[in-house]
Amino acid sequence: MRIVTFNILGGRTQHDDEVDVDVLRDAIRDLDPDVLALQEVDHLLHRSGHADLTALSAEAMGATDHRFVAALAGSPGATWTAATGDEQPHDAAYGIALLSRLPVTGWQVLRLPAVAAPLPMWFPGQATPTWVRDEPRVAVTATLAAHGGQVSVATTHLSFVRWWNGRQLRRLVRSLSGAPRPLVLTGDLNMGVERAARISGLHPLATHPTFPADHPVEQLDHVLADPALPAVAEARRMQLSDHRALVVDVEPVSR
Repeated sequence: MRIVTFNILGGRTQHDDEVDVDVLRDAIRDLDPDVLALQEVDHLLHRSGHADLTALSAEAMGATDHRFVAALAGSPGATWTAATGDEQPHDAAYGIALLSRLPVTGWQVLRLPAVAAPLPMWFPGQATPTWVRDEPRVAVTATLAAHGGQVSVATTHLSFVRWWNGRQLRRLVRSLSGAPRPLVLTGDLNMGVERAARISGLHPLATHPTFPADHPVEQLDHVLADPALPAVAEARRMQLSDHRALVVDVEPVSR
């Protein structure tokens, strides 16, 4: 089973900030995932041509089940509010998605609050910080009917705030305590592999730098499992995003 987690930067390229849905389709086909976890997913936003990037990705990989979960209603960097889950399919939104070629027998959504107050961030070339508003975060879990039994796969995109994303990860793992095993947790966790493993108590299936895409120096994107699973992994440079796609081929689950 091939599991891929990919922060797609809203379908944009790293250097020209353009969205070409054909590039996204080609990337998903090239990755050839059985299960695909996406972060920074645009849904009917003006900046990505009002495209449904989840549906496009599902078509490209031949997913039988998929789900987009909004973290924001509206557009990041513009006008937005925290998503509640009551958004309609035609509403513009931004969030995460989980897609599967294997049948999904159940879904679970967990909303993770953002830091309440604006935070100072230092960007390259700036002598003084810029005050930024942390975004609400969300996680989604699918229970899959695999050949050897049930498998739980979750994905999320955690806060960039170090002391807060650890709390979010602990809360997410607690919410998954009753999920069928094996459990695979994927996503952009905004932390390194050692810290992600220590906080979650899960086993890393990949140890490859994923960011920035052209010359990666840190691993922000992860595939973690309980229990540990035999796997072969790579971080693959694609024609979009500022992250590399993390590709993990897992041995078939057997009971």
